[in-house]
Amino acid sequence: MRKAKNDKRTRSGQVCLENVAVVLHRPKLPENIGAVARVACNMGISRLVVVQPQNLDEKRLRMMATPAAAHVVEAIQVAEDLTQALAPFQYVVGTTARRGGIRRELLTPREAALSLVDISRHNDVALLFGPENWGLTNEELPLCQALVTIPTACCSSLNLAQAVMVLAYEVFVARHPEPRFVPRLANTRELESMYAMLKDTLVKIHYIDHQNPDYWMLNVRRFFNRLGLRAREAQVVKGICRQIDWYVRSRLAAGGPGEEREPGN
Repeated sequence: MRKAKNDKRTRSGQVCLENVAVVLHRPKLPENIGAVARVACNMGISRLVVVQPQNLDEKRLRMMATPAAAHVVEAIQVAEDLTQALAPFQYVVGTTARRGGIRRELLTPREAALSLVDISRHNDVALLFGPENWGLTNEELPLCQALVTIPTACCSSLNLAQAVMVLAYEVFVARHPEPRFVPRLANTRELESMYAMLKDTLVKIHYIDHQNPDYWMLNVRRFFNRLGLRAREAQVVKGICRQIDWYVRSRLAAGGPGEEREPGN
């Protein structure tokens, strides 16, 4: 992770831009990727991650990026898996135009940007955008610690680069007069390892429904997202899961009674 420099932005309570990256998941057109590179450059963000791009034609990409954003284009990171791409980040801000269902507690770009003033000082932040035609799916949203929607009038559909510009602009201008300390949080790799073990444990003890455990885990994820777990705290949760697993196996081996419970109780 890049450490926040002791520069004017950090001292004046602004977002530490060198700890912020734009992540594009399954973008379809190289022109859109180039336009996003230009937008990122406009707003002082130099890190661009592209996951499973459909077309990465360099000539078409650079045409939209313009020479000013050449350094962003040359440093683009290409990943084949979203979870892998997000693994190093401690905080992921997902974007969505749709509402309802699991898309609750949506922030405006300004609200999200203000929260990043504190978080970005010691944590890597990903601004995550889905494919142009559909956006992020329900299966991808649990990887995010926060969800943002851009308020619009009758037409909610934005060009990919337009959406990136709105959020990146708010991140660039966000100010917090009294920044508070936010420690280094657990990254996506550490959290997903914890969630996998926690899901397995909660299914074993019949706390969540084994037929649709990911749905029941959404509330658990929201709970931990509000807390902001550190890496060592994620390890504590995994240790508790291992102990519960050992206890359950010991009781079963000893022929102890098993108590059925309703999922979620």
